[in-house]
Amino acid sequence: MPTAVTHDIRVTVRTRFNSSLSDPVSGRFLFNYRITIANHGRGTVKLLRRRWRIVDSLSPTREVTGPGVVGETPILLPGAEFSYTSACDLSSSMGRMEGRYLMERQHDQYRFEVFVPSFDLIFPWMAN
Repeated sequence: MPTAVTHDIRVTVRTRFNSSLSDPVSGRFLFNYRITIANHGRGTVKLLRRRWRIVDSLSPTREVTGPGVVGETPILLPGAEFSYTSACDLSSSMGRMEGRYLMERQHDQYRFEVFVPSFDLIFPWMAN
């Protein structure tokens, strides 16, 4: 399970191939990922923005940016966690994602980036 810690913020990723919404014959591979963000620091932080780099072995690399995650800009108190599930579609059976979150400390509005570890998106039959 890929994990990264930046500025006392721990990000953990779990992935799963979504067979019910995929069609490998036509080149549609959908992967779900669940991310848990844990605040191990002493101050409250807010997730402001996300940036993703999506590598698909058969398509150009994509960059995705936007406010928050899944329509939310969560605030994490010290010791708190926030988890969410999202998805990524690929035109091939293998890819990779990595990203960053822009966070803000609430007591002084200091902004910093938190890294999301790189994680693989692999069609299950390719892993054998």
